[in-house]
Amino acid sequence: MSGTHSPILTGLKVVEFAHIIAGPLAGTLLADLGATVVHVEPPGSGDPGRSMGEAKDGVSLWWKVSARNKRSVCLDLRQPEGRAVAVQLAAWADVVISNIKADTLEKWGLDWPSLRRVNEKLVYLQISGFGAKSSLRAAPGFGKVGEARSGAVFLTGFADGPPVHSGFSHGDSVTALMGGFGIMAALYRQAKDPHFEGEWIDLALFESLFRLIEWQIIQYDQFGVSTTRNGNHMGVRPAAVVNTYLSRDSEWITVTSATPKSVQNIARLLGLDDSKYVTREQQREAADELDDLLGKWIALRDADECLKVMAELEVVASKIFSAEDIINDPTYNELKDIVTVSDPELGDVRMQGVIPRMDTYPGGIWRTGPALGEDGELVYKEWLGMADDEFTKLRGAGVI
Repeated sequence: MSGTHSPILTGLKVVEFAHIIAGPLAGTLLADLGATVVHVEPPGSGDPGRSMGEAKDGVSLWWKVSARNKRSVCLDLRQPEGRAVAVQLAAWADVVISNIKADTLEKWGLDWPSLRRVNEKLVYLQISGFGAKSSLRAAPGFGKVGEARSGAVFLTGFADGPPVHSGFSHGDSVTALMGGFGIMAALYRQAKDPHFEGEWIDLALFESLFRLIEWQIIQYDQFGVSTTRNGNHMGVRPAAVVNTYLSRDSEWITVTSATPKSVQNIARLLGLDDSKYVTREQQREAADELDDLLGKWIALRDADECLKVMAELEVVASKIFSAEDIINDPTYNELKDIVTVSDPELGDVRMQGVIPRMDTYPGGIWRTGPALGEDGELVYKEWLGMADDEFTKLRGAGVI
């Protein structure tokens, strides 16, 4: 049985007072699995995310993916009338996501204590640069600063070169995932506890990546030394070989190992006596030798030949994929990880499918990123019950 029911988060109501990446991505992940997500944008200008990245014929490509499956409404939070409507939205919602600065939220009455008074079961994800309880709570922050503060950038790059950021919005994206995880944990408690009192998830942009580098703090605590950049090797290797290598036909291949057996498989690939690479100590001592020999072995062969032989010997390796490689890869195709969606401006477009996949209650993509304010009448008049004359008045005043 697969896909016979509505998406798993059908019925969950989410409001976003958030813009750019981290907050909205958390909402998009929920929307992909069926949640009803209302994205609140300032009238006229809209979310700055609408102009991020490359555009085709004036149409932002990133926005079509980042805002998919959402409802867009305009609301001027700088006006008292707009904030009053925002409170109504929070009272209607199960979840609020915000990345507005902490002091601004308090001034506007959209902070956790204020919204909890109108919705005692509310789950509130608040994303900020430095955490809402720190002395820097009012300071602006972006994902790259979060990456820098997490320790991840300090570890990335070559020893004789500068620290290197990831080539995408790494800090924002991981924060969105952690935020979504926090939301679902709170909703689980809500479902199990009749006395649930709501939950405030206070998440700084550096905390999620920081949490994922599990060994960096305890290692510094015990040795008093910060692990530094080590190229394509990991700061703490799970096993002897982790690197990227250039093949004869100029394709980059990554080879990795995480167990003693996987290192022995590499030794056999290189024609070495694998009995000399049994223990962790033996492998650690031979790490540089294995790395050098493997690089030379790959450089003498085309990538396809390398990968074929490696697969036969259970050496874990992969070509380093470009977007073109991803589009043409049979495994991505088998998993249906790339889907085609119809867009009113661009026609049919391809983008990532819904991840994670749910078998019984799968998500889906029913729209690309919406036009600014496209769903105002639906949300305000039908869902909030706003009277026609009030709707007309607020629209005429530029509030919605």
